[in-house]
Amino acid sequence: MIVEFEQEYLNELYKTGQCKSKKYRFQPNVVTKYKKCIDILISANRIEDIFPFRSLNYEVLSGDKKGISSIRVNAQYRIEFTVNKIEDKEPVLTICNILELSNHYK
Repeated sequence: MIVEFEQEYLNELYKTGQCKSKKYRFQPNVVTKYKKCIDILISANRIEDIFPFRSLNYEVLSGDKKGISSIRVNAQYRIEFTVNKIEDKEPVLTICNILELSNHYK
């Protein structure tokens, strides 16, 4: 799949493992797992290809986050993304956010 990043810090985090902004600092193990999750998404041809990766806990969100999907980075963080399917073309995933689960209900 084609992966795009909605925010520049998400792209920086994937490519360099760190962000210029101090607001988006994560532990090294979270960054490593984030990169692995993005690599899995890139290697998939369609969204169904990530279903066998049970550790990702893929889910389609509901409520005020309708239309957004998520996968788990670890027990504490998840990646939120949208999937845009275009006929006869590779799906485009837009990474929206990396979210700490303890804060996601606020």
